[in-house]
Amino acid sequence: MATKQKPRRVALYVRVSTDGQTVANQLRELRTAARRHGWHVVETFDDNGISGAKGRDERPAMHRLMQGIARRDFDMVAAWSVDRLGRSLQDLIGFLSELHAKGTDLYLHRQGLDTSTPAGRAMFQMLGVFAEFERAMIQERVRAGLARAKSEGTRSGKPIGRPKVSSDTVAAIRAALADGKGIIKVAREIGVGVGTVQKVKAEQVKAA
Repeated sequence: MATKQKPRRVALYVRVSTDGQTVANQLRELRTAARRHGWHVVETFDDNGISGAKGRDERPAMHRLMQGIARRDFDMVAAWSVDRLGRSLQDLIGFLSELHAKGTDLYLHRQGLDTSTPAGRAMFQMLGVFAEFERAMIQERVRAGLARAKSEGTRSGKPIGRPKVSSDTVAAIRAALADGKGIIKVAREIGVGVGTVQKVKAEQVKAA
């Protein structure tokens, strides 16, 4: 006699950017999808009125969701759309990497992405390729900017000094730190001093 398979334990994550918006539509569609697939919704995480530009630590529901993932409380996380999860491709890849490490799948309703299926796993791998491309492009812009600053400083006859850190460089440092990389590794990958990375990290902690 075949053993009846237990329904998948699913956490719903919803978010809207302003208090004037509502998560009702997101929840309705996700709950409908859960019933259709036979999932068991064990918890709902709602970051109401919180911008996606904020980091995870500034989104209380996302922070609690990550704690639940770490405890393996869920088999899958379901969100209405990819833009509900993070502010960049690197944010999404970092989130997916943590899910993958704990054996937790992701369902994105609008994009039709389900990482528990072969097609979903293939899409996840492609997202990783694009994230690596994005990091490489940022690093290339940083290197080009540093070379230009050095060249212009030399031609003018003035001391080069320490070039100002560009917004692209800061973004790359923040993304790398968000991926859990250490200060020294981030500095080496992006081509900046350890002190620069420490300064960006200190500013993140202060703003949290």
